[in-house]
Amino acid sequence: MKINEIEMVVFDMAGTTINEQNIVYKTLYKSINHFGIEVSLETVLSLGAGKEKYQAIKDILKSSEINDVEKTNVIFEHFKKILDQEYLTAKVLPIEGIENVFQKLKKDGIKIVLNTGYSSHVANTLLDKLNWKKDNQFDALITADDVELGRPFPDMIHKAMQLFGIKDASKVLKAGDSAIDIEEGKNAKCGITIGVLSGAQTRAQLEEAKPDYILDSLASLYSIEKDISDLDKLKIKN
Repeated sequence: MKINEIEMVVFDMAGTTINEQNIVYKTLYKSINHFGIEVSLETVLSLGAGKEKYQAIKDILKSSEINDVEKTNVIFEHFKKILDQEYLTAKVLPIEGIENVFQKLKKDGIKIVLNTGYSSHVANTLLDKLNWKKDNQFDALITADDVELGRPFPDMIHKAMQLFGIKDASKVLKAGDSAIDIEEGKNAKCGITIGVLSGAQTRAQLEEAKPDYILDSLASLYSIEKDISDLDKLKIKN
């Protein structure tokens, strides 16, 4: 399948379209350790990347054999407070080349949806810092607040499809920087799933989810339309 056969792309935000220096995951790491639970940043990235952040905390604590709802709630509230403070001075930039990709997609008549495991508040804070506007850089934003079930469930993609009247998920491309993004796309039965190396997870971690392609970043999205020899280099063998 080629890009011109796609009707809608669903792009993750941090690490995929936006470079925010991993502030969210560093803050999540600091928040958990603040309450005396020793976990590594690598564990936070491995278990928390791409997820709704309350669920991420639950899963990270579970890995330390902690199933404490009250502690999860306290950490989550602390995390949200500290994150707001971090974003006051945070340097947030577009992933290099992504705005050109947005322009090409719009020229090709393809809808651009940003989706994220972040809350609506955090997502809109990021967009405000970049001065990205609906109907300019993107066509819709779907956050974890907008659905009952977050990733890896396909609810955010299905909501985006409903928004634009797209019936056939094979006409949807999903891209993200974490394995759970790929799982979300596959669960939605997207026609193309892409992992990118510009964010939270490594090639080995992305390969576990078996995306159709792994790219250095979405700046090279249109490279998947090159000839078959180049496709063989990019495509992941399942």
